[in-house]
This record gives sequence, structure tokens and C-alpha cells, in this order.
Amino acid sequence: MRVAIASTGNTLDARICEHFGRCDYFIIYDTESKAIEYIPNPYKYDDYDAGIKSVELVTTRNISKIISGEFGLKIKPMLDKLKIQLIVVKDHNKKISNIIELLNQ
Repeated sequence: MRVAIASTGNTLDARICEHFGRCDYFIIYDTESKAIEYIPNPYKYDDYDAGIKSVELVTTRNISKIISGEFGLKIKPMLDKLKIQLIVVKDHNKKISNIIELLNQ
């Protein structure tokens, strides 16, 4: 399974980002191969539809889940239509490494 995680940086010590479309990086994690890909978010400063453009970007990586602190109102219907699970992590101090550990359990 491939998972996109909204991150504040491009390391495993970075934290989960509070806002999906405004995150600095998307971390794509493959739970089977344990491969990690860091993708800079080119839409984080866009004035309009940063979340939708971000979904379009990460779905090119064949993901089945997206994890973030929060999602915009337009994102849930889009993810439902794409059959991608949305996971909200309220603890914004969680490191990416902690989230990956939970995915591996």
C-alpha cells in the first residue's frame, strides 16, 4: 500500500503538517517495499485550489491513503470519489517517523 503524508519537511524527523494543501512536502511511503519518496509541494503558496491540485499530484503515485493534520472542505468528496482513505492526525507534533511506525504495525 502506498500512503501520502503531508509533511513540514523532507526528513523523517519532520512533523505532520496541519494543512494538507499547504504542506512543504508530501512523503510517499510504500508499506510493502518500505520505499520513501519526498515530493516538494509546488502548490503550497497558490491562492486558489491548493488542496485539489495537491490531491491531483499525489494521486499520480498510486496512493490508497492520505494522512494530514487537516483537509479543506473540497478534498473529502474528491477523495471519496477516488476511493482514497483520508486520515486526520490531530497531534501536530507527530513526527513522520512515528506515523510510518504506526503504518508498519
